Amino acid sequence: MELPFDGAISAFFENDAPKEVRAAIRRADKDDILNPVYPHSERMKRKTYEAELHALQIELVKLQHWVKETGQRIAMVFEGRDAAGKGGTIKRFRENLNPRGARVVALSKPTDRESTEWYFQRYIEHLPAGGEIVFFDRSWYNRGVVEHVFGFCTDAERDHFFTQVTPFEQMLVDEGIKLFKIWLNVGQAEQLRRFLKRESDPLKQWKLSRIDVEGLAKWDAYSHAIAETLMLSHAPHAPWTVIRSDDKRRARINAIRSVLTQIDYARRDMKALGKIDEKVCGGPELWDA
Repeated sequence: MELPFDGAISAFFENDAPKEVRAAIRRADKDDILNPVYPHSERMKRKTYEAELHALQIELVKLQHWVKETGQRIAMVFEGRDAAGKGGTIKRFRENLNPRGARVVALSKPTDRESTEWYFQRYIEHLPAGGEIVFFDRSWYNRGVVEHVFGFCTDAERDHFFTQVTPFEQMLVDEGIKLFKIWLNVGQAEQLRRFLKRESDPLKQWKLSRIDVEGLAKWDAYSHAIAETLMLSHAPHAPWTVIRSDDKRRARINAIRSVLTQIDYARRDMKALGKIDEKVCGGPELWDA
């Protein structure tokens, strides 16, 4: 089978990945957690995950009904390293919701025209109207991390972004939009294991991009950019929720809980919501490089 990008991910694994990362991947069983600082040694059991997810998705349906009835507006920003599980987490939020009122925004790189606009301008038109929930699969925070790491913006442009992002989000909140910012973090070995799986799976190869491949060698640069971004954009009116996503099941469950527990929607069932795993889901203090 022909591998995407001429097998560049496999080549990175064999030749350039840190020795401890290669060793962790080679010795691991399917359900093992590779990140040594992750607080659980194995993935959440499937039956437990499916039962808890089902209960939470019922609550999400209640939330959407309340949003529609009351004209509320909810915007959820999902950020994180490549292969951290953003798309899969958003899918679990949405899969039982009415797509007319719960849409995903995943913008490609700016057009020539958009590149001359105010940086936040192209995101504004995708903000929720009354009765809508919008999921941003990556967002304006591209400037804080990806654009910086790959040199797609200048240091001055990035600094200017950080002077504006907190007031920008304050305006959204003042306008009545409920804004949630979720950062999914994954360890280096787990990220590479997921990339290797995508590379060899014809049904998932489309998820890979040249940025993913080149980004493998930029782990430290990403780490520095992420740490700065979390520090400079975590604010009382728009805090970051950081979720350790080395176990996708726990990450999805806790991401949903982190949102539902903050909204007093009609017929909320606190027992169904369960408790957030504070070792997996919390503020920027949970982030690790």
